[in-house]
Amino acid sequence: MATVDRPGPLRRLFGGLWDALNFTRRLVFNLLFLTVLLFLLVAILSGPSVKPVQDKSALVLDLGGRLVEEARSPAQKFEEQITRGEATAEFQLRDLLRAIDGAKDDPKIDRLVLKTDGFSASGFAALRELGDAIADFKASGKQVVAWGTGYDQVGYYLAAQADEIYMDSEGLILIEGLGRYRPYYRELLADKLGVDVHLFRVGEFKSAAEPYILDGASAESKEADLFWMGDLWQRYLADVSAARKFEGASFETLVAEFPARLRAAGGDFAALAVETKMIDGTKTAEELETLLAERGAEDEETGYRQVDLDRFLSHLGAPTLPTEAAPGIGVVVAQGGIVDGEQPVGAVGGVSTSALLRQAREDDAIKAVVLRVDSPGGGVYPSEQIRREVELLKGAGKPVVVSMGNVAASGGYWISMNADTIYADPSTITGSIGIFGLFMNGPRALEKIGVRTDGVGTTPLAGAFDPTRALVPEVGELIQTFIDHGYQQFIGKVATARETDVAAIDQVARGRVWSGAQAKERGLVDELGGLRDALAKATELAKLEADAPHTYITAPMTPFEQFLADVNRSAQANAVLGRVAPALAFLGDEHAGRVADDLAFVLDSQGKPFRAVAHCFCDL
Repeated sequence: MATVDRPGPLRRLFGGLWDALNFTRRLVFNLLFLTVLLFLLVAILSGPSVKPVQDKSALVLDLGGRLVEEARSPAQKFEEQITRGEATAEFQLRDLLRAIDGAKDDPKIDRLVLKTDGFSASGFAALRELGDAIADFKASGKQVVAWGTGYDQVGYYLAAQADEIYMDSEGLILIEGLGRYRPYYRELLADKLGVDVHLFRVGEFKSAAEPYILDGASAESKEADLFWMGDLWQRYLADVSAARKFEGASFETLVAEFPARLRAAGGDFAALAVETKMIDGTKTAEELETLLAERGAEDEETGYRQVDLDRFLSHLGAPTLPTEAAPGIGVVVAQGGIVDGEQPVGAVGGVSTSALLRQAREDDAIKAVVLRVDSPGGGVYPSEQIRREVELLKGAGKPVVVSMGNVAASGGYWISMNADTIYADPSTITGSIGIFGLFMNGPRALEKIGVRTDGVGTTPLAGAFDPTRALVPEVGELIQTFIDHGYQQFIGKVATARETDVAAIDQVARGRVWSGAQAKERGLVDELGGLRDALAKATELAKLEADAPHTYITAPMTPFEQFLADVNRSAQANAVLGRVAPALAFLGDEHAGRVADDLAFVLDSQGKPFRAVAHCFCDL
């Protein structure tokens, strides 16, 4: 009979202490979690009821956050709240448009107040659509007032739509223009680390992976980028000039001469802004409050009678949803990079986004679909999965209209091309029709530390994808052939969808990026317009009444996610989270480790030595 060695007394002592410490740690964490949960429940349940909107109120849009097509999931926001103590605010374009349109027709709303401090947008298409809604509000005869402690060019674009622009006297305005600069890693990878990077692509303008093989942008990349950026920039200047009534090229001249004029003004941004009519005057927050109270109605708590975005959306009530008796339009948002499988809100999953389109196809109340695309692309296969669902929708007799947002390029164009009608804003970034592949190996890097790889195989391809070996010529040929085939598939599908020949598409493809206006000139999009134009077109194609309802098709929230959504909407709950977040900061390393494990699992589970990618690094 075998004997089992018992640990010694000292080991048992330390083992017992370690077990006790682990138990205490888990107990403290669980008690802390239960305490936070209790506080949150109390905060939500005891939260103030929504006050009714009073006469002579101002709708105040305090836009301190990001403009997005679709907000992150409640779980993602909650995690950021816990780990950082504050979640970055997000404003869905559709919520802002609905609020502004509703306020335009609401007799209780006298004016719109824009506060743009901390406002950011990832592109000009959504920004222009929001600006158009503000201009429509102003055209109704109601006043728009903008105020900020300062303005960058994104915030100033919105402010320019107002009747009056005010700024704090200590603020500044900075209009920079558009630029696209990226770090280049060839010397680091090839010379310093000994990593060989092999790029396989079709098209001299497909520059997404150039930073890994060059020390600076290629001439083709600079040519293409400056072409579409120049178009966006001229439109920005024209829009602001029209809104502020600058004559001719005076605003463009002002931007170009601003450093010299600021020097002549002694560095006083506010004085120069008033002098050049970029703003109408300077006011502190308190002075703005007094002005608006005089024009509207005073309020003991807020200075002037006002309602914020969330409260006004509650006042408007839930939008009417399509039913079989009163059918309507379904809207599916594809925002973010296109990747495999199921993905959360803010990313486009080949499986998850396809499921939303399938849900629209199977819903008898949905007679047409608007696919809102704001994506630079990603994997070829998940892009193809989504494109197939678009074809199936059309095959089911349901028209599909694509509305391109800030960017719908590369894979973002792939999922768009089969729509019945494609809308793009003139400042949408699109095109980049092309794919590329990267293969990295590091035998020279290993040689620097005295490691070499050697052996034998039964065929030239055996072990050829081992990154510790030099690239085998047959593998390079294999990958380039695969990329060539993928490109021919891409332009062939586009040619079929756009009812033209492959040669014509190849001329405007080859990885080149275009603005929406340039893409329309080249037959890559059908119409210039925004989300509301796309909804109107879908309604027309489905032969519905002009006021037919529409609904956003999203994955349903679990009960826990619904709870987190309530937490995110509760000011009292957020205050509780802000106080307890530092106590939970120790969770950061654990989360980081989990993310690393998840990424490693995803990369390992794909089981592919290389993949074709349809992605555009065309951010500003």
